[in-house]
Amino acid sequence: MPGSLLAELQAFSVLELISVVLAIAYLLLAIRQNIWCWYCAAISTACYVWIFIDARLYMESALHVFYLAMAVYGWYSWRHGARDRESLPVVVWTLGTHGKAVLGIIVLSSISGFLLQRYSDAVFPYIDSLTTWSAVWATFLVARKVLENWWYWLLIDAASMVIYWTRDLHLTSVLFAMYLVLIPFGLWSWVRSYRKSVAV
Repeated sequence: MPGSLLAELQAFSVLELISVVLAIAYLLLAIRQNIWCWYCAAISTACYVWIFIDARLYMESALHVFYLAMAVYGWYSWRHGARDRESLPVVVWTLGTHGKAVLGIIVLSSISGFLLQRYSDAVFPYIDSLTTWSAVWATFLVARKVLENWWYWLLIDAASMVIYWTRDLHLTSVLFAMYLVLIPFGLWSWVRSYRKSVAV
């Protein structure tokens, strides 16, 4: 058993291992609202661009190009986005705003899913599109420190975990399983931060 486990670990791509370690660091730092999370995100996402191209998950690869840009935006937003405060506060957005966002995600996912199914060899074109467009929105919410981002990630990460496992990205699938465990801690930490900022 230990030998087979060692063999399985050796089979993982070094690039995927680096990406996973930095992705875990990103989430742990994001939970603590530590700006260094964006540095970890930038390196991890740059690696994942190539990993997902190889796995024929093209929307996921494109998403990680976006993540790379958002790492820069997130860093800038967290560092310079606050006006009268030392750091950007956690905020809550209205249900109407989220409703419009979800409608937009569904429309975009339908279009890109159709195009991928018709013009590429992509696997799971519609699910891949749905998780991708949802993650685009959720990442923007993280960059703006919007509390509800954690609820989006709960659904996105659950679906992504299954997709990655079926594409033999087992280490990445385990990463997303870890994300699912950590999300409640992130949500609770940001809720406490939001309550403190509102009480001031």
